[in-house]
Amino acid sequence: MSEQPATPDKPEGRNTDIKTVFVGMLAGVQNAIIPAALIMFGSGGLGLLVALPVFAAIIAAATLFSYISWKRLTYTIGDADIRVESGVLSRAARSVPYERIQDVSLEQKLIPRLFGLVAVKFETGAGGGEDLSLSYLTEGDGEELRQLVRARRDEEAGTVAAGDEAPKLSAEDSEPLFTMGPRRLFTFGIFEFSLAVFAVLAGLFQYADTLIGIEIWDFDLWESVIEEQGNALSSLGPVAQLVSAIGGIMVLLLVGSLTGMVRVFTREWGFLLERTARGFRRRRGLLTKTDVVMPIHRVQGVKIGTRAIRYRFGWHSLSFVSLAQDMGAASHVVAPFAKLHEIAPIAETAGFRLPDENADWHRASDKYLVDSAFFDAAWFLFGALAAFVATSIYSPEWTMLVTGVLLVLAGLSVIANVLAWKFKRHALDDVQIMATKGVLSPSSQIATRMKLHSAEIAQGPIARLRGYATLHLGQAGGTFSIPGVPVDRAREVRRKVMQTVAATDFSQLENG
Repeated sequence: MSEQPATPDKPEGRNTDIKTVFVGMLAGVQNAIIPAALIMFGSGGLGLLVALPVFAAIIAAATLFSYISWKRLTYTIGDADIRVESGVLSRAARSVPYERIQDVSLEQKLIPRLFGLVAVKFETGAGGGEDLSLSYLTEGDGEELRQLVRARRDEEAGTVAAGDEAPKLSAEDSEPLFTMGPRRLFTFGIFEFSLAVFAVLAGLFQYADTLIGIEIWDFDLWESVIEEQGNALSSLGPVAQLVSAIGGIMVLLLVGSLTGMVRVFTREWGFLLERTARGFRRRRGLLTKTDVVMPIHRVQGVKIGTRAIRYRFGWHSLSFVSLAQDMGAASHVVAPFAKLHEIAPIAETAGFRLPDENADWHRASDKYLVDSAFFDAAWFLFGALAAFVATSIYSPEWTMLVTGVLLVLAGLSVIANVLAWKFKRHALDDVQIMATKGVLSPSSQIATRMKLHSAEIAQGPIARLRGYATLHLGQAGGTFSIPGVPVDRAREVRRKVMQTVAATDFSQLENG
């Protein structure tokens, strides 16, 4: 580390890197742009004279607050825990024992990256924003601190002095498992169609009155524009109208594809998943770069998902369920866009086996199918009855259309439940339990039996009467529920799972 090491008897608090203040200053510049622009365009001829002092004042305040916050934030590396103290007006201190730390990850957003800084995040698995974070350290200090915390966490006895060199991982210790180059990212971006840009434009419209002098929400204005355009198109004939409609659809598709492409390239650029001496290491990101290591023994389960269109082309995603969180999500994405033959070896490295044709699949109860279809259709049938009565009184001309549409939706809901039931199934073998669901975009979840914490059978009044239940499997860092299981089958699964859990000596599990 760059500071002098603290003595084992009395470790001293350290500040983060001084360049953190400059990061806060640049963040102040970002925050000052919009207010200054609004003042400049909304103050007439004196706009610039008013905006510049406001712009400078916001930056100065942000810099001052950043310096005070940096000065008042200290961290202490102790023999048994790491302690972080922060706060300007009121002090807050948090101490996390090394044994509670699930993992240490490094994150680089764009501005800190310009200064060679990283945020060090200590993942405790507590969730709800309870993880500890240090912003910011230099890249070298952040990696050294990560290795030091891991070493102290994994020690069976004794401590490592604060000045000792932390263990390093060499290139020979890593084995690439999955990577995504520009070509794969381009294909991924095509399937990540998004219209989020239109939501951003809609948010900017509220400032349009000031910036361009047009009343955006003047409906008479837009009505006249549409009327003029309509008259112009009608004069060109039906062919021109058709071409205009197709052009509008193509522009919509182009904008949506480009938006998805930008999201994919910024989030997944340089994606690399490796098998290291400490587990799985995943690095990715263009603007915000993350470096996460997941110990193998902390992987509680795997999830395989897809979406309706990409499923037709054989693309899936693989996530690990663990105690730590990944950018706020409850699982770590380790293969965002991959074929099943690429996913299988990654899952096997983590100790999981994808289901094959010999899997002993069990579907949900037939009675569960009937009940689900009935209750889903009942909502539409009730709506059809209410619509029939209401339209008969107030708008008889709409009675047949509205009622007919709701009755069709009721029938479609029954068909959807039947199809969903055929694909909702689970299988249990000597090592793991698997469950699948979904028709257009199927998903699978797999858990190792010995890593499950509990098996609970839950039944509501109707389920008790009809003889089926929902099986809840206790899984650290995630949820695993299988609905509609016949009671006898649910009891059998619970008995076998708990036999495996009771027979497992968790002190002998591999710590890799």
